[in-house]
Amino acid sequence: MMTAVEHCAVNITGSGEKTIVFLHGYGCDSGMWCKVAPAFENDFHVITYDLMGYGKSATEHYDPVRYASLDGHVDDLVAILDELRLKDVIAVGHSVSAMTIGLAAKRRPDLIDRLVMICPSPSYANDGDYVGGFEKQDLIGLLDILDVNYLGWARDMAPQIMGVPDRPELGEELTESFCQTDPDIARHFAKVTFLFDHREDVKMITQPTLVLQCRDDALVPPTVWTWLMDNMQNADHVILDATGHCPHVSYPEATTEALVEFVRPRVVS
Repeated sequence: MMTAVEHCAVNITGSGEKTIVFLHGYGCDSGMWCKVAPAFENDFHVITYDLMGYGKSATEHYDPVRYASLDGHVDDLVAILDELRLKDVIAVGHSVSAMTIGLAAKRRPDLIDRLVMICPSPSYANDGDYVGGFEKQDLIGLLDILDVNYLGWARDMAPQIMGVPDRPELGEELTESFCQTDPDIARHFAKVTFLFDHREDVKMITQPTLVLQCRDDALVPPTVWTWLMDNMQNADHVILDATGHCPHVSYPEATTEALVEFVRPRVVS
């Protein structure tokens, strides 16, 4: 029987007393951290891995029931940290994985010491005074398009999500990543990504948290940043002079600088 470390193709590099773990977002794989993660290898053990269904993970074990919510991905993260006998790690999650690390931190505070949420949203749907950026019916319509033509959606949306039209090669990189994903898994995970509501969950996170945003993000409007700062217990907010939803790919230097500033008190020189 495969372990969680094997299931998710865990990669461990670096050295140090502390561990930092990076989780990628929707439609991507652990390779998306290649411009950021190496900067921490002198001071940390660095863990990257592929969410189940992506990259080099054991895709044949993808269970739509297990992964019908983010809890399945939380189970994987917890199992990996337990298998490696790790405690008090720094967890970095991009996009939907920002919620995964938040749920894990709430469930097992012994495992996660602090969090970095890159372009997070606890809910994409507008709801009363909460402005998540999309009407619920628009999100359902988006998922209907994915059901009919996932590859066409990926080619249209990936450049918009990357958000740097002056560097089209980055939009093409994200498009390629989206198109390499099994369409059935991509459609299934899209429902988990865009229809979840974790507003109550993030209110219960007690660990120090850095919320890292871009000033212009096609998926996460500024109203979400404001809501997070008003409702999270122990969060700091940094707005990068950057555009798009993937600053670790498009603005790696600025992203790394913000991360280093946040973890600096824990860095061992």
